[in-house]
Amino acid sequence: MTKPRSQRVGLYIDVANITRNGGYGMRFDILRDFACREAGEPVRLNAYVAYDEERARTDRDYRDRTFNFHSTLRDYGYKVIEKIVTWYVDEAGNRFGKANADLDMAVDVLLQSENLEKVMLTTGDGDFIQVVRALQNRGCRVEAVAFQNVSSNLKREVDLFMSGYLIPNLLPVEGGEARKNWGEPGSRVRGICYTFNRLKNFGFMRYLNRIGPGLWITDTRRADSPYGTAFAHDSGFEPSLDRDALPSRDLIFEFDLTQGEKGLQASNIVRIYP
Repeated sequence: MTKPRSQRVGLYIDVANITRNGGYGMRFDILRDFACREAGEPVRLNAYVAYDEERARTDRDYRDRTFNFHSTLRDYGYKVIEKIVTWYVDEAGNRFGKANADLDMAVDVLLQSENLEKVMLTTGDGDFIQVVRALQNRGCRVEAVAFQNVSSNLKREVDLFMSGYLIPNLLPVEGGEARKNWGEPGSRVRGICYTFNRLKNFGFMRYLNRIGPGLWITDTRRADSPYGTAFAHDSGFEPSLDRDALPSRDLIFEFDLTQGEKGLQASNIVRIYP
């Protein structure tokens, strides 16, 4: 029997955009796993990084840290595309640097999409909307991952948008090293409050339990759902939270999972975004 061919995947990361918009400390190996979560074949893995040559000539620590970071990316299979920082002086005499990767990234993904079936863009920049449409018209499925300051139009245009906060282990969790694995009782995870009864003062949290196929299967009663749910009493939320805002897909929380008599419970629920 012939084995089905893997889906060809391209992953394109605007590293500077992601880093300054909530993604500092992101694990690029986990992001690769998420992009290829349905047995995808990583055909293109492009990481666009800013590099300040002027600073590197005088700052050895910056030079060494940057070299090590780029080497780590290459170890994970990424092609590192360096955008050299260009320095300017504005009318007030203030000096500022720019290393915009948008154009390079857009051109590369359009040219390389001929050999791809799925493209994941790691950016929240709304300037990519036309690129998304062009890719979809070529038959590519387009997904996006970002953290903060994400264009609402970009979210609507892509086939799937996933907040990076919700991907297991993509960003470190406070105290995570001392805790159990993501999703286990005793661990701390991130998720949303998808239902809340203000009359009875309780609701339920949903979180992505594992990286895998079936992101559309949100019914956690199904064995093939990659999600988990946890009971959340009103007392488990931080006092300052406006309960009238619940439930919400937009509010992202970090919370502890504990094993109760009737299932998992969420406690110490803290809003982390926005």
